Amino acid sequence: MTAHFNRKLPIGIQTFEVIRNDHYLYVDKTDLVWKIANRGKPYFLSRPRRFGKSLLLSTLESYFEGRKDLFEGLAIANLETEWIQYPILHLDLNAEKYESVERLNGILSRHLNIWEDKWGKDEREQSPADRFSGVIRRAYEQTGRGVVVLIDEYDKPLLQTILDESLLDEYRKTLKAFYGVLKSADRYLRFVFLTGVTKFAQVSVFSDLNQLSDISMDPSYDTICGITGKELVQVFSPEIEKVGEYNRLTFEQTVEKMTALYDGYHFYEYGTGMFNPFSVLNALQKYRLDNYWFQTGTPTFLVDLLKQSDYDLRTLIDGVEAEQSSFTEYHAEVNNPIPLIYQSGYLTIKEYDPEFKMYTLGFPNEEVKYAFLKFLQPFYSSVTDSERAFHILHFVRELRSGDLPSFMQRLRAFFADFPYELSDQTERHYQVVFYLVFKLMGEFIETEVRSARGRADAVVKTQNHIYVFEFKLDGTVEEALQQIDEKGYLIPYTADSRTLVKVGVNFNSAERNLGEWEVG
Repeated sequence: MTAHFNRKLPIGIQTFEVIRNDHYLYVDKTDLVWKIANRGKPYFLSRPRRFGKSLLLSTLESYFEGRKDLFEGLAIANLETEWIQYPILHLDLNAEKYESVERLNGILSRHLNIWEDKWGKDEREQSPADRFSGVIRRAYEQTGRGVVVLIDEYDKPLLQTILDESLLDEYRKTLKAFYGVLKSADRYLRFVFLTGVTKFAQVSVFSDLNQLSDISMDPSYDTICGITGKELVQVFSPEIEKVGEYNRLTFEQTVEKMTALYDGYHFYEYGTGMFNPFSVLNALQKYRLDNYWFQTGTPTFLVDLLKQSDYDLRTLIDGVEAEQSSFTEYHAEVNNPIPLIYQSGYLTIKEYDPEFKMYTLGFPNEEVKYAFLKFLQPFYSSVTDSERAFHILHFVRELRSGDLPSFMQRLRAFFADFPYELSDQTERHYQVVFYLVFKLMGEFIETEVRSARGRADAVVKTQNHIYVFEFKLDGTVEEALQQIDEKGYLIPYTADSRTLVKVGVNFNSAERNLGEWEVG
């Protein structure tokens, strides 16, 4: 096992040269790097954050620098014979805050200054787009070789201002002109690669640059970012063994648990299941099978979008059907949060109907599912994060022991004060709060919350009990219990040996809380 401790995991390291020179473990993607570099010119790839996009660009940069030394022993060493050095312009928009047009222009100018120091400057070029165009031309003329342009997180300024329409419009104009240079400078370019989270329909990189190849859902490149199940076992077996020892699991159980937590991303309809590399590396480093990816960035813009669009969260959580065009491109004017939620990595492709060309989108794995639910809950209930964990723990214990009075009393806490006024949406709101509570319990016990007619509002299964809940808005508990009987909600469970418990509950809209409840 001593060899294991000399193995270095590249957590947060996005520079290919550092990974290779400092002997970090590397999942070899260089056969795909070579293929992409030699089969076309302008590419776009959308992947969620922390999925290896920056490392991919850094690998391409090393390749186009002709750094043969860095690729020894990798797949590309058997494919490349020339190792030519090209002029490279690498623009990284990732780690910045974009609060104003001046800020965006300043960041572009900073990169342009560095490039102009190397390739020369023309005082007549004033705008960022003109300067970019001039640098590309001069780099080509001085080297006699096509220029390589690598742009990391091209959409970061747009995502940060997605709900500020005036600033978003200004950013779009600036970036439309800047990225539009890639079309007019085509003859000087050897290779162009842009990464981002979202495909913004209104940015010229897609509307003007019609030869741009979007490989986000291309079967040839679905494994270019992330880790496959096969790669996980091939590259990280000693680390998986160590995690298993720490958690008292076998090797197979550890892989199974990691699969449930971190696998499940599909980037086209029949895509290979991909593990989130950030979560995998953190779990292997810390020996804890915990939630890592979600904690690294709070997607507040998603919650704002959900609130603004009045999207029914229950539909989202249970899986939403969509045509490809409706989740691969973001149109600001269309009141639809699904493209951003999908492209940000909170939903992925779960099923595909080839007859109707319809996709079912759902949570990729348990890490994302429960982290997303926990993140959303404070926006719908006044219960804080620390209180929520306390409540969920006790919810589960109370239902396991059959203590329904304590469970119902605790449930009232979630409805005590709605955190923001929803005017006429009271019914929707209480349903969502209810839904979130039962879904959060699903991390520990089996729960079902109604997503179709003909089923009870909620069913919870513990070792000894099956609880069937029916809620009535300004109704009576008798009506709720009667509905359970009349609709036959218990029938699916009659053959089960566990005790069946019917619970009828009234929700009082005037008090905005749970009223009477009764066991049938």
